[in-house]
Amino acid sequence: MSRAKVELQVVNISSSQIQAGAYAMLLTEKEGDRQLPIIIGGFEAQAIIMELKGITPPRPLTHELFASVIDVLGAEILRVLIYQVDNGVYYSYLYLKSGNKIIRIDSRTSDAIALALRANAPIFIYEDLLEAEKLNLKAETPADGNNEKQDLKNEPAHRMQSIEIMQSALDKAIATEDYEQAAVLRDMINNYKHLNPTE
Repeated sequence: MSRAKVELQVVNISSSQIQAGAYAMLLTEKEGDRQLPIIIGGFEAQAIIMELKGITPPRPLTHELFASVIDVLGAEILRVLIYQVDNGVYYSYLYLKSGNKIIRIDSRTSDAIALALRANAPIFIYEDLLEAEKLNLKAETPADGNNEKQDLKNEPAHRMQSIEIMQSALDKAIATEDYEQAAVLRDMINNYKHLNPTE
């Protein structure tokens, strides 16, 4: 029997309170209130934030490169499906279409979502997985009707977190003497601040 699927969208990315150096990506169902947090790495967080904010790096980074390769080979990204979770690790399939052929590729969820955002492709999860792993926000909902989702969409705070994530990646690149990556990150931060002059 086919399992029901629910479409998700990325709501926010913030520093993880669980793992140092990691970030929490918050997904919410597109037509509902259930939310799903997924822990991802700094590089993936940076890639997703850049796409959400429409920031184009001076030179293609890994996800831009992979998306370009898919396009040049005449394929397209159809969708992402989060199909399993094991001890907090989420597993996803990336579905591609090439001619009349549908190709399914196993992928890290963060990479799959970064690519899906670039292709405007939908992100799905099995209904039973979402129900089992969703955040329980009932006790955290204020009496005035404002909910956590609205707080997470607070634009000035979200922009600040985006810059902090990119700055953290820049500091790491400098510390490891990856000066080419540091230059790219520096330009991205400057571009981002230019797009958001209130920062």
